[in-house]
Amino acid sequence: KNFNEYTYNGAKQAAATLGAVDPPVVVPKDSSELVKNIQGFVNQGFDIIVTAGFNNGQATTCVAHANPDIWFIGVDQGPPCVTADGLPDGSFKCAGDAKTLLPKYVAISYQEDQAGYLAGMLAASVSKSGVIGAIGGITLCGPCIRYIQGYQLGAQSINKDIQLKVAWVTTSDFTKAFNDPVTGKNFGAQFITTNKVDVLFQVAGKTGNGVLDAACDAGIYGIGVDVDQALSYPNAAKCTITSAEKKLALAVSTDIANIVAGTQKGGDDHWDAKRDGIGYSPFHDLASKVPADLKGKLDAAFAQIKAGSIKTCPDKCGDISTLPK
Repeated sequence: KNFNEYTYNGAKQAAATLGAVDPPVVVPKDSSELVKNIQGFVNQGFDIIVTAGFNNGQATTCVAHANPDIWFIGVDQGPPCVTADGLPDGSFKCAGDAKTLLPKYVAISYQEDQAGYLAGMLAASVSKSGVIGAIGGITLCGPCIRYIQGYQLGAQSINKDIQLKVAWVTTSDFTKAFNDPVTGKNFGAQFITTNKVDVLFQVAGKTGNGVLDAACDAGIYGIGVDVDQALSYPNAAKCTITSAEKKLALAVSTDIANIVAGTQKGGDDHWDAKRDGIGYSPFHDLASKVPADLKGKLDAAFAQIKAGSIKTCPDKCGDISTLPK
């Protein structure tokens, strides 16, 4: 469910449009299987391979480098950082030009701060205490940081005195960060008790499902991430007032269609408000809890973000030092 499911939905939509069968899918148990699983699709003769998540970026880059005739779409993997030889650059000097060195590797990125901004507007609008929270999966996740940076600025646009409390599930363990709902629920419950927030934004994948469960148990509002979590995670729909969305299926299906049409370019493929690549989810059963004028404010803000007239990220965008400790 969530991020991976909606990414796969994009691949299925593209296949259906092209008259192809549903593509196969494999979910790794842990990071040790990433390269093996991607290589498995290479060995089966696929000429377009989609990988999901920024933690898949290094593995995708390696396999793309070794297989220059195959198209790879890496979701949340842009912009790709490579050496002058086109290999993953762990030093982050990024001396290589990925679009030249890996011309068939499409690394999708999103302007997470824009979606976070809209979620922050809603959080400040429904908060009664003036204290809202955000839990990120791991401090190494740039997209997670940008989501929360936008969330803070959006909340401040509604209430300049809003207090934001931020915590991170882990600093090093990707499984615990994004694939451990039990840890997420325990972490979320402790965070709520300690910080007394009345709206909580989860930016932690499946771990964050547990955070939403904790929000529901505490009787506060939760905000989902990446997809409409009131639909993708119905267990917490009763308290999920919106979600900060990436239009994952749209980006993947569009890029596959462009590859088939011969118009797709390699390198960073950036999706933002101008491309309708981000947004916020409907309020569903909690619509009555939202101020009557808020949807109009959100839609107006979205139009301004599209036009470039609202700043949704601080100057140090993606820098965790800008966020509350």
